[in-house]
Amino acid sequence: MRTTRRRNAAAVVAAALAITLAACSSDGGSEDETPDESELGQVGAMEDYDVGTTFVATEPVEFGLLYRDHPNYPLQEDWLLLQSLEEDHNVSFDITSAPLAEWDQRKGLLIGAGDAPEIISVTYPGQEVQFVAGGAILPVSDYLQYLPNFTAKVEEWGLEEALDQRRQEDGKFYMLPGLRESDRPMYTYAVRADVWEELGLSLEPASFDEFADQLRTVHEAYPDVWPLSDRWSANGPLEATLNFAAPNFGTSAGWGYGEGVTWDADAEEFVYTGATEEYRALLEYYNGLITDGLMDPESLTQDDDQAIQKFGSGQSMAIAANDQEILRYRDTFTELGTDAETALIRVPAGPAGDNVPAGTRLQSGLMISADAADSDHFLALLQFIDWLYYSDEGLEFAKWGVEGETFTWDGETRVLVDDIDINGLNPGAPTQLNVDYGFHNGVWMLEHGSTDDLDQSMLRPEVIDFVESMSNREELTLPPPWPLNEMEREQVSLLQTALKDHVWQNTAAFILGQRSFDEWDAYVAELEGLNVQQYLDVANTAQERFAESSSE
Repeated sequence: MRTTRRRNAAAVVAAALAITLAACSSDGGSEDETPDESELGQVGAMEDYDVGTTFVATEPVEFGLLYRDHPNYPLQEDWLLLQSLEEDHNVSFDITSAPLAEWDQRKGLLIGAGDAPEIISVTYPGQEVQFVAGGAILPVSDYLQYLPNFTAKVEEWGLEEALDQRRQEDGKFYMLPGLRESDRPMYTYAVRADVWEELGLSLEPASFDEFADQLRTVHEAYPDVWPLSDRWSANGPLEATLNFAAPNFGTSAGWGYGEGVTWDADAEEFVYTGATEEYRALLEYYNGLITDGLMDPESLTQDDDQAIQKFGSGQSMAIAANDQEILRYRDTFTELGTDAETALIRVPAGPAGDNVPAGTRLQSGLMISADAADSDHFLALLQFIDWLYYSDEGLEFAKWGVEGETFTWDGETRVLVDDIDINGLNPGAPTQLNVDYGFHNGVWMLEHGSTDDLDQSMLRPEVIDFVESMSNREELTLPPPWPLNEMEREQVSLLQTALKDHVWQNTAAFILGQRSFDEWDAYVAELEGLNVQQYLDVANTAQERFAESSSE
């Protein structure tokens, strides 16, 4: 019964998405209909493929794959993952490999030259935009009816509006993102849990003001150390910290700054993020920490290793973290002989509430080269991608491997076999799931996009507790889409760079107190001098045009 329901859901949402996209062409006309199945290359394709079906090509097929070779788990031809796909699913790969350090450059060159393999892995939102006009990548939204697992999850998890954000000016989207059933927070502060316990401080501060009071209490008890010495400022000031703090101040910042525009629902227009009062309030908060001696000013200039050494040696008591970096901090305690404990705190609420950024349940994904549509196995390629990246079975395979060989079941819990480790689940095991077997690899696993069960299946209990503590936050409303045409993209690219550079420079200056907030109006005027209004005019024109074409 469940399979039937999900199959019907997949068909309905595929049709609905196709209808919606058909109404979104830039000239208000309808898009071409989804190509009929008879027009697609049939070699290896299954006749009855659907949700709940294990993909097995009807004859051996070889797909071209642009592979990101990560130095922590370099490509090996004898990986169990590759063997299993070939032996059990009739799928092998013609791999074009590029090292992580050259990944984006190599990917761009291959796509630009029309030489990209069929599957273009590890693509982040926005990276597809530059390739749309050249026609080198496939408008995957034209083929939704052949992706039943993808369309079923989009509907079941309510991701239609988030997917709208990925549309280009022609009403189509060109990247298949990883899908997450629920938001999973990863970044917050790690604090010295032993000190917090000693001073009677909560690991779930209700607000950022309360967190500042906690830092003040730590400073009074330990006046010779920094309550907070932060990191992740290599490419911009406090990029991780401002990213996870910003939604609760009603803005976006750091890694989440994006294209620098915020939707003003009252005015029904985009405003420039770095010039808003909400952005100012965020900077004032962190400036207050520095002014009060609660945060190390070197947080905005030191490299990550320096920050970690300060925390590990007891020179600081808090630092930005995620669920993996906290393990590194513990190793540093051990290396430096520091008797200490650390824990993740719940991200505090702020003046704008207790929020989840909009659109975070879409993860990095993949593109398909336009030439793939001409291959004799194109339908099998679509079916395979849908199975591996979006079916429950394929997601589990990519993450955990092969039952009986890399993991077993203990009741309803997946358990790695004793001689395999990943994420510290089997410390000291002689082999690694990604290094030695090829699983848990971003090429075949879209940044952990999956069901809640699978997403949490490899998390340590402390991380599950952290995720659950953040589960009652309110997801912010998505802004309306504003896809740009090619001319507009060229027009704003230089504007975006100049504006963001100025915001980054002044973000650091305001936080450090090198620039007084009395000069805020002057700073906003400087943005105007960098043509911020011209940028906003383009964004708002694109938004209005897209809204009009979508309603026709």
